Amino acid sequence: MKLLLHEIQRNPLLWLLVFVPIALATEKLNHEAHTLHFILSVLAILPLAVLLSHATESVAAKTGDSVGGLLNATLGNLTELVIAIAALQAGQYMLVKASIAGAIVTNSLFMLGASFLLGGLRYHVQEFNRVAARFQAGLLFLATIGLLIPSA
Repeated sequence: MKLLLHEIQRNPLLWLLVFVPIALATEKLNHEAHTLHFILSVLAILPLAVLLSHATESVAAKTGDSVGGLLNATLGNLTELVIAIAALQAGQYMLVKASIAGAIVTNSLFMLGASFLLGGLRYHVQEFNRVAARFQAGLLFLATIGLLIPSA
């Protein structure tokens, strides 16, 4: 408990943890307040994602790069996975497709662009591995084809 209080003092975003039980109670008490429940759930999931990221980094620091990378890749998208499973259970297949497409675009294109932008602010000349870039482009192409074929 003392560690959690220390983390809350270090990261003010964790004060939003108070919305976790509120969101759960709102869902049980008032089934018709969908907008309120959505807003409270978004506020509740933010600090949980921060805690998950911190826990993953802590485990990765003690276990090494390979296990840490595997944990980071697996648990880094846990929030998206939980939302996708809930959407599948509700029959929202288009939402799941949009979520997967958004995750692919965010993780591959947006992060790459942000890395180049921030790197360019500090280093005027940047180098990148052409083989790795070709590999990433191929993975993006395969993921796009994998999403488009089932929906055709």
